[in-house]
Amino acid sequence: MTVDTPSEQTPSRATDRPGDASPFALGLLLRRAHTRAATVMAEALRPLGIELRHFAVLISLVDRGPMVQRDLAQATGSDKAGIMRVVDDLEREGLAVRKSVPGDRRVRSVEITAKGLELFDAAHLAAEPLAEGLVAQLEPGEPERLMDLLTRFTYPAPAE
Repeated sequence: MTVDTPSEQTPSRATDRPGDASPFALGLLLRRAHTRAATVMAEALRPLGIELRHFAVLISLVDRGPMVQRDLAQATGSDKAGIMRVVDDLEREGLAVRKSVPGDRRVRSVEITAKGLELFDAAHLAAEPLAEGLVAQLEPGEPERLMDLLTRFTYPAPAE
């Protein structure tokens, strides 16, 4: 039995180890960073009785105001069925309400409630020390630099 060894012409295989130079390294690293941050933030939300998918909807409603479910699905990266389940959960807990849209009886708008806003604020208070822990090993100024870089990466300036 022979063992195939990569030749000099074979591109490096992607890993998610620090220092990986493959073209997939950035995506893999971002995925791992997202998983770490999402796990920590889920811990902050657990005592409040909601999950990240619920909080993503509350964030969109606080940021943009009432939204039709179709736009809410797009804003949160969810699909139609998924957003319906999340809004059902939020409505059942009194955190959001669906309202009719004037002029179109088929379309429903979703709005955050006063109770939803209270939970939203409580989640931020609970998450603050955990978020600080995520970046505790960074040097002064690096958390702000990281946010700046990720913001520019995620929302690139339009091409001129």
